[in-house]
Amino acid sequence: MRYFIHFAYNGTHYHGWQFQPNASSVQETLNKALSVLLNSTINVMGAGRTDTGVHAEEMYGHFDLEKSIDIPVLVHKLNSYLPKDIAVYNLIPVRDDAHCRFDATKRTYEYHINTVKNPFLEELSWYVTQKLDVDLMNEAAKILLKHTDFQCFSKVNTDVNTFDCTIFEAYWKQENSKLVFTISANRFLRNMVRAIVGTLINIGLHKITLADFENIIASKNREKAGFSVPAHGLYLTKIYYDYL
Repeated sequence: MRYFIHFAYNGTHYHGWQFQPNASSVQETLNKALSVLLNSTINVMGAGRTDTGVHAEEMYGHFDLEKSIDIPVLVHKLNSYLPKDIAVYNLIPVRDDAHCRFDATKRTYEYHINTVKNPFLEELSWYVTQKLDVDLMNEAAKILLKHTDFQCFSKVNTDVNTFDCTIFEAYWKQENSKLVFTISANRFLRNMVRAIVGTLINIGLHKITLADFENIIASKNREKAGFSVPAHGLYLTKIYYDYL
């Protein structure tokens, strides 16, 4: 039987989601916990990859298991066994061909910026001291919805067949000293959100214009786009499936 696992993690102390031979990853930590508690070798397929230091308020994975399980009991055991920075919410029986990565119809990310120094947000939000033109950044964010080819925001030398993505929403919202960028799309390229945010920051600092932003997207050149913002402000917040 195939199960989806619904969980979250603080990525501060992990070198991303995906297993790495000489570094701690969320995938390795989750595999170990499930394998020990189920007395079987478990390999969790993730719904996507997050880089070192990136967080996930909502993440899904799937794994196969021949025997039946008591889901509430296993969820409780997992949360007792796992470190404090990983939380399991649920295990969901799904059809045998369900795939947590390929069946996802939409994903949402948030990027968190703090405009006042706060030691409690040091590893959970990027502290920016410069004054940002949020209204202009929102005007630029609307431009993203008019395009589908985002090669200019993709990590170079990445192994993908297409740079096309459909962006459903992209906007900034400010609440007191907190500034949050929300973006939803059917898929994301590697480093795409952090590169978009860095470029929008340049808009907010009046370093580039809205016309420049259009030209950057048209160029399909990563070197034309802005810097990649720090990973610790980035959160995967929602993954959508038609059957969940």
